[in-house]
Amino acid sequence: MARKAPGEGERIVSAESAAEDAPAEISLRPQRLEDFIGQSKVKEQLSIAIAAARKRGETLDHTVLHGPPGLGKTTLAHIIAGELGVSVKITSGPAIERPGDLAALLTNLEQGDVIFIDEVHRLSRIVEEKLYPAMEDFVFDIFLGKGPGARGLRLTLPPFTLVGATTRYSLLSPPLRDRFGIACHLDFYDEPSILRILKRSAAIMHVPADEAGLAQIASRSRGTPRVANRLLRRLRDFAQVVGDGTIGEKTAIEGLARLEIDAVGLDEVDRKLLRAIIEKFDGGPVGLETIAASVSEDADTITDVYEPYLLQLGFIDRTPRGRVASRRAYEHLGLVFNRKSSGQAGLWEETPQAESTLPSELPHGRD
Repeated sequence: MARKAPGEGERIVSAESAAEDAPAEISLRPQRLEDFIGQSKVKEQLSIAIAAARKRGETLDHTVLHGPPGLGKTTLAHIIAGELGVSVKITSGPAIERPGDLAALLTNLEQGDVIFIDEVHRLSRIVEEKLYPAMEDFVFDIFLGKGPGARGLRLTLPPFTLVGATTRYSLLSPPLRDRFGIACHLDFYDEPSILRILKRSAAIMHVPADEAGLAQIASRSRGTPRVANRLLRRLRDFAQVVGDGTIGEKTAIEGLARLEIDAVGLDEVDRKLLRAIIEKFDGGPVGLETIAASVSEDADTITDVYEPYLLQLGFIDRTPRGRVASRRAYEHLGLVFNRKSSGQAGLWEETPQAESTLPSELPHGRD
């Protein structure tokens, strides 16, 4: 399971997997590549590679899937195995602590099996070095005994496909990165794709919902299917207890307001971060460590969890001098932006009656 940032597990808009998500994610997981919604370039690349491997009767090249959490990397690993007609073994980088753990995993593979390693960038150096010959030559070297009497033993492995997933592609070591024959980048989904995913999920879960209600969820799902499905489950409960059981537009808006998720998918933590930059530091520029201290968060958490979506919306900018809140951030929070010509930070004042000038649909990346 992916590593969670401190406090991240409690956020409903977190893209990280939570224990409560597992049963629903399994039931909603598509089984075939043609049923996987969005990521058209990735699907085309994998479809051609899988068809070619099957035609030649060979294993698929080792594949790395990289991109933000919650976009379907684990689902694609299952689909790859399903399309190849083989089994998939699931593990993660931190779970493989010693070379013996890796040996136990590899020696239990069958011909053509897929092994999926989540957070592959977190493999230890010694384990990673043992993985190289396994990926290249399908062999695994072990040493028996210690000292002068030690002897080496080479185990022959059945051909297999390693599918690695990472949210930090840049942290993969060059030797490991070079051993992946296929590299696929998953980007955030656009709202039409999220809406299609929500319609499919609502049908599988037997949740009464109209398109207007689902559209409200899609617009606040941060371009992430995991977040969309989690919000759908929460609103299903809200509709059954407070409403008439159907997720319509009014019910969706009221339910999302109670969850403190605004029109573009920001929660209270996101708004707290933006207000810290604007109100405590006059809109910036301000250093990352200073921001982290002001909101009582770890700097890595700010960088990995909160910033990507705020950057995607254009609410903050990274500059050589630090983070700066943009005009969009001021307007979304109902503040007046007045950037001085001298280049100093923007002046702000409360305008509660102001509404966000952002368009109702924001691009979440390319499909």
